[in-house]
Amino acid sequence: MSESEPTAPTIANAGNGYRVLARKYRPKDFSDLMVGQEPMVRTLTNAFETGRIAQAYMLTGVRGVGKTTTARILARALNYKTDEIDRPTIDLKIPGIHCQAIMEGRHVDVIEMDAASHTGIDDIREIIEQVRYRPVSARYKVYIIDEVHMLSTQAFNGLLKTLEEPPEHVKFIFATTEIRKVPITVLSRCQRFDLRRISAADLVGLFSTIAAKEGITAEDEALSLIARAAEGSARDGLSLLDQAIAHGAGVVRSEAVRAMLGLADRARIVDLFDHIIGGDVSAALSEFNSQYEAGANPTVVLTDLADFTHLVTRLKYIPTAVEDPSLTEAERVRGAEFANAVAVSTLSRIWQMLLKGITEAETAARPAGAAEMVLIRLTHAASLPSPEDAARRLLEMSSEERAGGPVGGGRGSASSAPQASAASQLAAAPVRETIARAQPAAQPTARLQVVPDSRPAAAPEPMALGRTESEPQDKPVPSVPVRSLDDISDLCSKNRDPKLKALLRTYVRLVKLEPGRLEINLPAEAPKTLAGDLQRRLEEWSSIRWMVIVSREAGQPTLAEAESSTREARLTDARSDPDVAAILSRFPGAKVIDVRVREGEGDSVEEELHRPATAESAEGDILPGDDIDD
Repeated sequence: MSESEPTAPTIANAGNGYRVLARKYRPKDFSDLMVGQEPMVRTLTNAFETGRIAQAYMLTGVRGVGKTTTARILARALNYKTDEIDRPTIDLKIPGIHCQAIMEGRHVDVIEMDAASHTGIDDIREIIEQVRYRPVSARYKVYIIDEVHMLSTQAFNGLLKTLEEPPEHVKFIFATTEIRKVPITVLSRCQRFDLRRISAADLVGLFSTIAAKEGITAEDEALSLIARAAEGSARDGLSLLDQAIAHGAGVVRSEAVRAMLGLADRARIVDLFDHIIGGDVSAALSEFNSQYEAGANPTVVLTDLADFTHLVTRLKYIPTAVEDPSLTEAERVRGAEFANAVAVSTLSRIWQMLLKGITEAETAARPAGAAEMVLIRLTHAASLPSPEDAARRLLEMSSEERAGGPVGGGRGSASSAPQASAASQLAAAPVRETIARAQPAAQPTARLQVVPDSRPAAAPEPMALGRTESEPQDKPVPSVPVRSLDDISDLCSKNRDPKLKALLRTYVRLVKLEPGRLEINLPAEAPKTLAGDLQRRLEEWSSIRWMVIVSREAGQPTLAEAESSTREARLTDARSDPDVAAILSRFPGAKVIDVRVREGEGDSVEEELHRPATAESAEGDILPGDDIDD
């Protein structure tokens, strides 16, 4: 940013006329706006050079990125006039006749209105009546409406016609932080510019320039802390810098900034992260207590810890991010080390637990105690396997137990002892190693262990054809040939895959089935991965290669549809039976809602469709076991 006004060299020289940095170093032309807003400046530059000047502009962005300032610079460019130049231009290096009054907000032809306090249709009617008159001295009459999303629906509707076809001497410039609240009918009549958040690197450069102009000594780390706290807002950052200068009596130091913002030392946050990854609970709690006694806010400590976790995860995939000037030396060096050593699953788990822990600390009666409990959970969970690793390890140990025992031997037989011992030794090993150093011996470490099975010995499973007793059964072999969708459904049940079974019954329509080849039809709402999952599971269960092809032919009904049709047919047959019809006529209100088919006399029920117990059925339904007297 540039500033044409004289600058005060020290705080002591500032008197009653002191202006805060956010106002003193407000951009005056488009060259100042190049800090973070290059795309918008390039678009406006080309538009002014070619004479393609719009009738209305919509500026949107977060607080403090320069929306109102941009509107004033744009109004200045539209009405730029000097002794040599009398046309709209973006070259504003030499102040024009109207420039000073426009930038100070006191020009008669540049009307600024705050929509937050002028929300009604009456305020818009006043604008509509005034646009008929030409400007007093400037080239264009410019209306700057700030926080335009606060206008009422009637006000927006009243402005539409004038906004679409304004007089040639009128321009509108709108600014808002809530672009989604602006009606689309208004947006369609404006050129929209989204002002971006200013990066931390650009903010650090801006603060360094201003500190040099003010004659202020500022540490680079202190400016980085202020830039990070500003969250992309130049105005917020300059306000914090102003506060830091006053706090440090003209010198901006990192320790003073941390104390002012309630932040913890970034290097100590890295140490805390190191203790958590290493599983050292006592060291983590001791480090947190030291930061808390130094004045750090417990919630801020957890937030900074989450930020560093995000940084380490980001460095795993974008190593060049370490060059960010807003990072401290500890964050650069040690963050890269952690990125190379810590698994993504561990970082993701820490991130999720911190997000929940920050909310707990914010709402707890004792934030420090809540933060300590979060750190304890994090430290113990750092050495736990991911859910995927734990499930895979249990499946491997279960497969080894089944494969190692002789056919016909129970789980409790003596011959299975060597395999059980081997599985126990495997489970006794640490699930994961800590990074770069061993864990303290006194600290508990989470390990995956085998739980003894107390169930009675299982019956021997039949051997698959073509296998010997000594061969391990790595993959389950179907006990029935795959000739229909029912066979595939039975395989899903035997191999404990209820999700695939449910999807198979609901969506799959059989077109053609041959050994190793399955053609199916899937509706649009079916999961996109269903065909691939079905092919993969069939290959696992049958030990042969399968091709699952999605066809455009209609195919047969799904299993669920076939069962529903069969049930309806049985109900229809039952209702048409003379004996049942006589019973129904004897009991008014009774209904046939259930048909149970038996294979033979005295056999068990093959199919039973359960019905819910409702008030209607209690009144007149025929239930099994009811006696009907003629």
